[in-house]
Amino acid sequence: MAPLESPIKGVLTLKNYIDGEWIDPKVETRDVVNPATMQTVARVPVSGRDALDAAVDAAQAAFPDWRRTPPLARARCLFRLKQLLEENFEELSRIQTLEHGKTIDESRGETRRGIEMVEVATGIPSLMMGQNLEDIATGIDEILIRQPLGVFGIIAPYNFPFMVPLWFAPFAIATGNCVVVKPSPNAPISQTRIAELVEEAGVPEGVWNIVHGDREAASAMLDHPEVKGVCFVGSTPVARDVVYKRCGETGKRVICQGGAKNFSVVMPDADVDRTVAALLTSFYGNTGQRCLATANLVVVGEGLDSAAYDAFYARVVDAFVEAAKRITIGYGLDESIQMGPLKDPGKKARVLDYIEQGLAEGARLRLDGRSFQIAGDLPRDCFLGPTVFEGVSPDMVIAREEIFGPVASVLKARSLDEAIAMIDANPYGNAASIFTSSGKWAREFQYRVACGNIGVNIGIAAPMAFFPFSGMKDSFFGVLHGQGQDVVRFFTESKVVIQRWF
Repeated sequence: MAPLESPIKGVLTLKNYIDGEWIDPKVETRDVVNPATMQTVARVPVSGRDALDAAVDAAQAAFPDWRRTPPLARARCLFRLKQLLEENFEELSRIQTLEHGKTIDESRGETRRGIEMVEVATGIPSLMMGQNLEDIATGIDEILIRQPLGVFGIIAPYNFPFMVPLWFAPFAIATGNCVVVKPSPNAPISQTRIAELVEEAGVPEGVWNIVHGDREAASAMLDHPEVKGVCFVGSTPVARDVVYKRCGETGKRVICQGGAKNFSVVMPDADVDRTVAALLTSFYGNTGQRCLATANLVVVGEGLDSAAYDAFYARVVDAFVEAAKRITIGYGLDESIQMGPLKDPGKKARVLDYIEQGLAEGARLRLDGRSFQIAGDLPRDCFLGPTVFEGVSPDMVIAREEIFGPVASVLKARSLDEAIAMIDANPYGNAASIFTSSGKWAREFQYRVACGNIGVNIGIAAPMAFFPFSGMKDSFFGVLHGQGQDVVRFFTESKVVIQRWF
């Protein structure tokens, strides 16, 4: 099948979007490379503190008028933005494939989820409602109102360049705040295109700003006294030791979504065929580069004797490996492709190091992704095939640390209790899934497992926009989460008014 037409002709020169203007910061640039072809598709400025300060100043200046704009009027801007995103759905999806490498189906899924965030945020007149009670004492009434705080910063990851900033930005501006978005310099094009549509939707100047940059720009955001809070998605070390810590020191609100090491538990009564289909997407979707990807597959022998457990284990693993072998690898704009490349050669090298670590620890490669076929004549710099380890114990590095690539570790557990103990011993707590026909086992799992997002016969436990994107342990730092009512509360302050009239 021929690749779809590229939405990018030539090499884009990206600019910052500050106070309604597209500004060339006149600083060094970095190439944005399509990892499937290794061709440069854009050049992004590596802006620093000056650009970040200018964006915050613009946002702060826009805040008083935007805060006084009625919620319904703010929602109308978001209705227009949603429509524009729908009209440009295919272009936006193809951009993601070019800048990140994911397949076009994965990009379309990301685009849909991003649009859903905007769609939910249009309900802000209801979401932002407060509470009231007459006669808390004779002739005295009490009301609670929610008010915006000012300027918020958003630091985005490379793996979901379109969707993740939309976990936050639409809700922030819907509640009357202004935002400064810092996209990942590795995948910045989506956010540039969104900003163009934000402008077209009639969002006032200064309300939604984009600053391209790296560590200096992020550091400036964390330190700026007018930034009331920061939303961050990325690795746990940066989330915990940099963003969360700095926001605590400077008194900022913070949402920090960190890394993950997610488990999928397969019970003896699971529908194996449907389970394997779900597991394939969970392990190898987005080439394993997502915080909800399954990394550890635990096959449980609850109630089975040794022979029956061995047979069940073999059935599950054999089916999983055979299905993984059939995954087609190649250029994501080809609609027949099921898995694209890793983002860059450095990230591939990191995953290869983990494979070597697993072998050194005594795990066995059931499927070696270092040997793979690509559909078409493409450079192999960033590609890696599906990999499956057997003979993995919970104390191995490959079972404990986030690999962020297409590597599956298979573990054994004789009981559900043992499987839950494995999950709870892991420092991460983003997501966990169980595959079973038993309501008893499913309830026990969801009740006991210390993870923020639980799947029951679901491979990817991704909450919808009207629910919070949860997380526990080293996967999340903060109090309130992105999406849903949580993020509305994050972007507003509760004010209580107690009143009596004489």
